[in-house]
Amino acid sequence: MTSRQLQEPKARFSEFLGAALKEGPQVVTRRGVEAAVLLPIEEWRRLQRESQPNIKELLLGEGPRFEDVVPKRGGGKRRQATGFSESGFNNQISKSDPK
Repeated sequence: MTSRQLQEPKARFSEFLGAALKEGPQVVTRRGVEAAVLLPIEEWRRLQRESQPNIKELLLGEGPRFEDVVPKRGGGKRRQATGFSESGFNNQISKSDPK
């Protein structure tokens, strides 16, 4: 990999691109610190494919398991029903039942 200061590829981008296509990835530095890489699209696509796991790796690999997907019930408080009793309910039903 070749390393170049930012000013050089900025001024002669087509030459820099040609070098990336012929020689491989080209590193761009800013103030002496590596900042970016220019590489051929085929290599970029290869790197993208390799970084994405396939379905087999997803299913068999380490990762979250969903054993407790459904939360446990019964932890909440329930309000007491008011105004209804079994005998009151039965009386209302018998009143509204047209026989």
